[in-house]
Amino acid sequence: MKKPKWVIDKERARRASAAQTVWLFGLHAVRDALANPAREKLRLVVTKNALDKLGGSVAAAGLAPEISDPRRFAAPLDRGSVHQGAALEAKPLHWGSLEERCLAAPGAGAPTVLLLDRVTDPHNVGAILRSAEVFGARAVIAPARHAAPETGALAKAASGALERQPYLRVRNLADAIATLQTMGYAVLGLAGEAGCDLEPGIAEAGNRPLALVLGAEGPGLRQKTRDICDRLVRIPAVGAFGSLNVSNAAAVALYAAARRGG
Repeated sequence: MKKPKWVIDKERARRASAAQTVWLFGLHAVRDALANPAREKLRLVVTKNALDKLGGSVAAAGLAPEISDPRRFAAPLDRGSVHQGAALEAKPLHWGSLEERCLAAPGAGAPTVLLLDRVTDPHNVGAILRSAEVFGARAVIAPARHAAPETGALAKAASGALERQPYLRVRNLADAIATLQTMGYAVLGLAGEAGCDLEPGIAEAGNRPLALVLGAEGPGLRQKTRDICDRLVRIPAVGAFGSLNVSNAAAVALYAAARRGG
């Protein structure tokens, strides 16, 4: 029996996704990727100097390095990539489903997750992943489209956090928020014009799991995202200029969420 076209298209998309690879670069990003047993590693290109700095990480990963001339670096990186003499071709990480990652475990305290509404800058997302790791966020969640993908630039900005901090890509952000709400999460959207400050909004959530939603710089949260959040909150500012970079806002919000357990 011939398969329906939609089934064939879905299988092709799945195979194409599985075939994709990413080039990670920079000493920190490559070292942490080599040490990550969940990362499927394919090809390592290094200069002799970088190989010396990576030390036993290369041997432990069981991947034979390709030694490259630093003046004609062999990895196919974008011009201007600060690779520090190290680049690793690997498969993207798979963190499992939203439900698996975000389910509150008995006795483990109420988890916090962060959702990004069309935050496309890899440097911002990398910095957000670092903050999420520091403050113990269960996951960072972003839409599969119109969001920063897993790239070498993002990994370098994350300085290793990409290997340890779950970064989930979902088909539809509003659907993901609705799923979290059915799982008991209180969902707070950050918006500068909100009438409630961040800390009182977090306090209202009590001991419930907490989802913090941040929008792109400039447009902020989309209207559909605003409408589905349980409440909009703002980071209070002193003076007329009250706008933070999205990665800084994420760090402040995650710190405030972490304090509620203290």
